[in-house]
Amino acid sequence: MEVLRIILTQSSANYKKEETILNKMTYPLPPFSTIIGAIHSACGYREYHEMDISIQGKYDAMHKEPYTDYCFLNSIMDDRGILVKMKNGNLLSTGFDKVAKAKKPQGNSFRKGTTIQVMNEGFLQEYRELKDLSEKIAEFKKDRIDKVLGLIKKRKKTLTDKKKKVKEEPGVLKLVLIREKQIKELEKNINNRFKEYKINECEIPYSKFASLTTSLKYYEILNNIELIIHVKSDKETLMDIKENIYNLKAIGRSEDFVDIKDVCIVEVVDEVEESITSEYSAYIDYNLIKNELVCLKLGDNITANGTKYYLNKNYIIANSKRIFEKKKVVYTSEYEAEKGNENLWFDVDGEKSYIVNFN
Repeated sequence: MEVLRIILTQSSANYKKEETILNKMTYPLPPFSTIIGAIHSACGYREYHEMDISIQGKYDAMHKEPYTDYCFLNSIMDDRGILVKMKNGNLLSTGFDKVAKAKKPQGNSFRKGTTIQVMNEGFLQEYRELKDLSEKIAEFKKDRIDKVLGLIKKRKKTLTDKKKKVKEEPGVLKLVLIREKQIKELEKNINNRFKEYKINECEIPYSKFASLTTSLKYYEILNNIELIIHVKSDKETLMDIKENIYNLKAIGRSEDFVDIKDVCIVEVVDEVEESITSEYSAYIDYNLIKNELVCLKLGDNITANGTKYYLNKNYIIANSKRIFEKKKVVYTSEYEAEKGNENLWFDVDGEKSYIVNFN
């Protein structure tokens, strides 16, 4: 069977585990979905192309790399965190300008200028003016708008009562209905004009401000990575991947660049004369180990010989959510095999021999 073999290296990478938050832990190898997604992106695919992937590789070391995490609060706090102005009020992103920073855990005030570090005086003044305007609008609504609307409500009730009394007098009833319509239009105009002014003059400008806190968190970073990826698919897709593989710029984070060392079509076989021991770590299908088609070499007093993972592969969209197909695998090293099956093959074309387990 012909498949595509890709050999690449990365100086560093983080293949983030989905459930990790405080410390962004990494898988030891990229998950299947990560590789499949990267290949689809490199080829410019907009629909899923059926393919199975074998991933094996190694890295020299792992270290932790600090980064600053930005956490936006649910509401704007006048006394804590960092006051920022967003480039786009509809999005919470890294596109913002810092306005001021609270110096103490409590007792600060951006509005009053109490124990804060000012970073943008112009934006801080805008924030204060919007806070003042918000209070004036609230007072105007209480002192003027609510009173007028209260009178209108009473007038509407009076007209409702009057309609009942004059329902047998068509001429008078017509005048009452006209007046009732005028009163309702007046009520609607007052509400709409007040709402429009409040939104345009206060709420939209104020929505560009936000409060955030920062904390120091860490990435787990793998160093000096070598990956051997085998892809099984139809002939047309394999040739398409081969032609476009150099469009693949990164695997993991956007800054985790790749260097493609070799890409070629190779023939894999399902049986070899002598068992092959892999020099790489790999994701091996759990059932292959359970059924002893792949054997793990155990040292003295070793009771654990691999780490089980449920890895994402491809997904379908249901109810606007991604539902991933999961693969149960064991991450292990120093494993050997000599006889394959429909998902276990051997790549013996070249200087090295590889045990290829498609998932």
